[in-house]
Amino acid sequence: MQTLSTPPLTSKLPQVGTTIFAVMSALAQKHQAVNLSQGFPDFPIDSRLIDLVEKNMRQGFNQYAPMAGWMPLRERIAEKTALCYGYSPDPETEITLTSGATEALFDIIAATVHPGDEVIVLEPGYDSYVPAILLAGGVPVSVNLDADKGYSIPTAALRAAISPRTKLLIFNTPHNPTGTIWRKEEMETLAELVRDTDILLLSDEVYEHLIFDQEQHQSVLRFPELRARSFVVSSFGKSFHATGWKLGYCIAPPALTAEMRKVHQYVTFSSPTPMQCAIAEYLEQPEHYLNLGVFYQQKRDYMQQLLAQTPFEILPCGGTYFQLLGYGHLSDEPDTTYAERLTREVGVATIPVSVFYSDKTDRKVIRLCFAKRPETLEAAVARFVTHQNALSR
Repeated sequence: MQTLSTPPLTSKLPQVGTTIFAVMSALAQKHQAVNLSQGFPDFPIDSRLIDLVEKNMRQGFNQYAPMAGWMPLRERIAEKTALCYGYSPDPETEITLTSGATEALFDIIAATVHPGDEVIVLEPGYDSYVPAILLAGGVPVSVNLDADKGYSIPTAALRAAISPRTKLLIFNTPHNPTGTIWRKEEMETLAELVRDTDILLLSDEVYEHLIFDQEQHQSVLRFPELRARSFVVSSFGKSFHATGWKLGYCIAPPALTAEMRKVHQYVTFSSPTPMQCAIAEYLEQPEHYLNLGVFYQQKRDYMQQLLAQTPFEILPCGGTYFQLLGYGHLSDEPDTTYAERLTREVGVATIPVSVFYSDKTDRKVIRLCFAKRPETLEAAVARFVTHQNALSR
């Protein structure tokens, strides 16, 4: 009998394995741990959104949406952008709906990065950036946020990283995983850094409405000089607690949008029509997104209040729904080992922050998600308190 074999394949991503989020979620399930690792809410979405999806499905909106997105939704996005940032993008030529923000990120990188192009990435950073750059043949250039100054923006390091081969600079505000936010002066400095270059910008703003302490989200769209060279990515999944809907969008100047759509049309072509229709109606009431900062700040404050009972160092959080905790004074274990042990022995799953660095920088910091019901947060901290001795080793 002939023996069949699979031909050898040289991996394009040889260093990439199963993501830490899948690993920690599986470990949490195995040990029945409170799962604060992966970034998703454990409370229901607004029932009106569900009703609107059902209504649109029953009214027959179940076939392909236009490649660029359902036009009424693009129009609502333009209105929302004008209300929030004082700029109204053209729904026809500047707004594209995607199957999640991650698809938009991939489309943008694939459309702009050629083999050998350098792409500056601020780290710790979202884990899809570097693989997409590598698949495009680009060269990631990592610039670390200044962890000793609250993960602040490293202006001097950014300036030094720019070279004649720099094609794209990727940044994220509010920032996952650190909670850092960019302010007006930092955006103005960025404009000065790229002013006499052809560098494009990818501004990942998926947590745009999750910003705290009376701060104002400094979207790139507020700054005409930056806007002219930028792709701005947002997420309805993050804003409306519906991460499983995988619905995001990109705003960019017409010439950049045209190139990004060339990739998008061959990746997903379009995203679920009834959900686009539902969100278009939902956006008619701006309070659905304008009140999100207050909603999540209450969760952040409650989580920090609970965590004060533990020996962790509670690091600043200006936005997103993630909280960083320092444990270096408690243990010298690598953060991956520490996070796994917390899951097994304490019963709380978190994410080690070293996985957000290309070089696996380990500053003895873990990340947890506070987009949870109060009882979930209480259960997690109760386990920390009960197992105080296990936290120190």
